[in-house]
Amino acid sequence: MTNTLESLPLWVQVPAALLLVVGGAFALVGAVGLVRFGDFYMRLHAPTKASTLGVGGVLLASLLVSWAQGVAGLQVLLITLFVFVTAPVSANLLAMAGLHLRLPSKAPVPPDQPEG
Repeated sequence: MTNTLESLPLWVQVPAALLLVVGGAFALVGAVGLVRFGDFYMRLHAPTKASTLGVGGVLLASLLVSWAQGVAGLQVLLITLFVFVTAPVSANLLAMAGLHLRLPSKAPVPPDQPEG
C-alpha cells in the first residue's frame, strides 16, 4: 500500500515540512559560509557543521514520512548514522592535512596571558 503525501495526517506533514525547511536553511548557511570565509580552516568549519545538520534534517523528515507510511526506514537510519559519523572524521582529517602542509590561517591569535 502506497500513500501519497497528501494522504498523510497533518501531524506528519507539518513536522516533516519544518524539518525540510530547517535542514535547507542549515545547508544554505553552510554554503554561504564556504563562499564567504577567508581561509581553508574557516571554510572547512562552516560546511561540515551546517551540512551535517542540513542533511540530518532532511533525512529525519524522510524517516518521519516513511514511518507514517508504514515502512521501517532502516535505509534512512543507516544513511543518517553514516553522515553523522563520517562528516566530523573527514573534517578532522582535512584539518590535519592542512596543518601538515602548513597552510596559513587568517584567524587572529590571542595575546599570551601573563602567568600568575
